[in-house]
Amino acid sequence: MPNLNEYLTFEHESEHVLEPYLLVKKNFSTPKIYNANGDIKKRWYVYFSFRNPETGKLQRMKNVYGIANKCKTKEDRMYVLSSYRKNLVKLLKEGFNPFEDNTELYKTKLLKEKSCSDKNKDVIKVEEATTVVEEEKMTIREAFEFGLSRKEKILSATTKRAYANRIKNFIAWAEDRYEHVKTIDQLEKKVLINYLNEVLDKTSARNRNNTRIDLSSVFQVLEDNEIIALNFIKKIPVLKTVPKRNKTYTHDLQQEIYTHLETHDPILLLYIKFISYGFLRPIEVCRLKIKDIDLKNRTMQFKAKNSPLKTKIIPDILFDVLPDMSNMDKEVYLFSPEKFGDSWVTSEGNKRDYFSKRFKKVVKDKFNLDKNHGLYSFRHTFITKLYRKMVKESSPFEAKSRLMLITGHTDMIALEKYLRDIDAELPQDYSELLK
Repeated sequence: MPNLNEYLTFEHESEHVLEPYLLVKKNFSTPKIYNANGDIKKRWYVYFSFRNPETGKLQRMKNVYGIANKCKTKEDRMYVLSSYRKNLVKLLKEGFNPFEDNTELYKTKLLKEKSCSDKNKDVIKVEEATTVVEEEKMTIREAFEFGLSRKEKILSATTKRAYANRIKNFIAWAEDRYEHVKTIDQLEKKVLINYLNEVLDKTSARNRNNTRIDLSSVFQVLEDNEIIALNFIKKIPVLKTVPKRNKTYTHDLQQEIYTHLETHDPILLLYIKFISYGFLRPIEVCRLKIKDIDLKNRTMQFKAKNSPLKTKIIPDILFDVLPDMSNMDKEVYLFSPEKFGDSWVTSEGNKRDYFSKRFKKVVKDKFNLDKNHGLYSFRHTFITKLYRKMVKESSPFEAKSRLMLITGHTDMIALEKYLRDIDAELPQDYSELLK
């Protein structure tokens, strides 16, 4: 049974026009060229889908590589693949069906070609078909690179790094444990389950779940582009996890920490005051540049967790401790390892981790604090303090409405859940009810 390789090679060399034939029901997608965004270090190919007669759904067929990737220039590759694509379209319209025996169709086509080339005595015969066009499935690495290249266009730099690291770790693991699994279509659900179990054993249920989410997200891109038939990772269950809890500081402990930092690390103290009084997250403080601070209107702008750009006021308690920034370069960051207002070239994640480690060394080790007390705890502490004072002077709803503007929560439900999680909202004494 002549396969698609023989058909396409024959078409590429003969370049004869086929008689048009329109299918009543479209059984195939329009063939397209994948050019790896112009990167000739990667493999280019033609791809298409054909309707599976058993499922009735379009199914991704094998990629058509041919001799294209032997070409050294973009122009040559595109010329060859364009020819393959054009001839593939003709074959599909002529009636080629990868799920059926196309021998008779192929013989009929050869007879047509022979009758049109009487002057050519070296007519190509079926058994003398020319160089076979190589059809291959994407390797696991190629498939994940393809998926990530599509995802990265909508991901932040931090999220992109997390995706890339998890994908890199999985590929290295798969290549080491499953050497026989070469292509993406050979990758089975059991392999992913084994990997997630190993991640769970070495780290935590939370990291295992996050790894599952990232791999599944890339798999979904592959399914959407018909590179795989099904994203089976979605069917792997999510494990129940206990969320990490950042405890609030008592008033006395918070005062002791502040007093200690006034002498031993003033930069870290000011960093913490942005978390405490501005109610920013640690990574949001790391994003602040001098240009983000409006001294005239006493506001600051930054990229928040739930919005691309958020504006907050700078309360007097924070504004009064700011150094003079009038002559500073607008493009430098507020916080760096050595001083306030300096250039610091590294990722936001690295900056946040740096100050977390610095806080552990200067504060946690000094006061023997456990893992539940960290920089984030200052945000919880002062939101709790603020809410409890507000609720003494107004109803809970009024207090929450005012607090939502300060903390930056997008809606009341999110704020109420947050207050419950940090135990900021406590009931009144109920002793009388128990007598």
